[in-house]
Amino acid sequence: MLKDNSKSPVVPHLLPMIMLGILFFIFGLVSWVNSILIPYFKVACELTHTQSYFVALAFYIAYLVMSIPAAKLIGHIGSKKGIITGLWLMAVGTLLFVPAAYTRAYPIFLTGLSILQTVANPYVTILGPIESAARRISIMGLCNKVAGILAPLLFAAIILRNSDTILFETLKSGNLSVIDKEPLLNELIQRVITPYTVLSVFLFLFGCLVHFIRLPELGNEKEEKGSIPSENGHRSIGSFPYLVLGVFAIFFHVAAQVISIDTIISYAESMGFNLHEAKIFPSLTLTCALLGYFLGILLIPRFASQQQLFRLCTIGGLILSLCVLFIPGSIEIYGHDTSLSILCLSLMGVCNALIYAGIWPLAIHDLGKWTNLGSSFMVMALCGNAFMPVIYGLIADNYGLRIGYVVLIPCFLYLIFYAFYGYKLNHWSELWKLRKDK
Repeated sequence: MLKDNSKSPVVPHLLPMIMLGILFFIFGLVSWVNSILIPYFKVACELTHTQSYFVALAFYIAYLVMSIPAAKLIGHIGSKKGIITGLWLMAVGTLLFVPAAYTRAYPIFLTGLSILQTVANPYVTILGPIESAARRISIMGLCNKVAGILAPLLFAAIILRNSDTILFETLKSGNLSVIDKEPLLNELIQRVITPYTVLSVFLFLFGCLVHFIRLPELGNEKEEKGSIPSENGHRSIGSFPYLVLGVFAIFFHVAAQVISIDTIISYAESMGFNLHEAKIFPSLTLTCALLGYFLGILLIPRFASQQQLFRLCTIGGLILSLCVLFIPGSIEIYGHDTSLSILCLSLMGVCNALIYAGIWPLAIHDLGKWTNLGSSFMVMALCGNAFMPVIYGLIADNYGLRIGYVVLIPCFLYLIFYAFYGYKLNHWSELWKLRKDK
């Protein structure tokens, strides 16, 4: 699977792990900033809750559209050139915020992120024994979530002003005329130009750096042809039920994760917090995710298997989802009477961290020549980040923000199914046999 061209005597795959850590930091930096970008755009572009979550849809829809082309591109040019191409496409994508800031329109950006994800996740999985893959993914998760903690805080420090609380309330009041409102809205949205221009330059330079670093290549389909014996009964990518079911598991997992992070600021604002105060909650949720990743690194595989922790976290996620909906009581935070449900939403970060790390190695093991294509399907499933927040927004607009979290329940029910049974299915006949027995 992995061709190591390096002649260095250092620890095997140390350099690729460092490079992947930086890539996952970048994923976190550009992804989790949405947690503050969504409520910021909600004010600056005068959006409903549903409309504001189209920010997430525009961001993550690239996974659905680009993952298969990304897999074909990587198979043609190799994983190293794929990383460089992905970084440079991301650099171009971030620059789209400059014209978007002047038109106050949504950009469909960062399609290069899907190329990087298609390379990075299987890279981490096969860069060592499959039994400890969740541990390596947990290490990458630490890099991702540290960036996620910093992203909304840094973004808020750059674009928010002390006087914005009064400005936001004035804009929301509806008392301003169109003539008075337009320059204020334009000034708000154009604040994103500087941070995204700097990010674009950084991504381009990092892509240049990767060009000069020796990295092992992922095996391509031709090299692995015949790696799965015909007697196993697998004739196509669709004949692996644990992969197909794993794709849906990723879809529902990332949907639950992004809802718990990208909606939490709006939920806090409904309790009286302003945007300056509420910006801490996404970082709190991601800090809980850091705790989950630390547990994964410490426990897998020495004290617990990745399957055991995966199962425990899916059950924990379902319990916390029910608590978000139904737990009574409140606590005072920043002088606000705050529902305990928001703390349950933050604690979901612990469970979500190890769910992602659990799904990947279970879903793409022993795919042989179909590994790249299987990985691209898994990356396509990240479009759950695009669609489920919009569904949450529709429910929230009509029935209330807290009721909107009912969408978490089916997500975790499916994850429990996959963690306890779905990942073990090697042939579809096993599933049909179970249904007949019932």
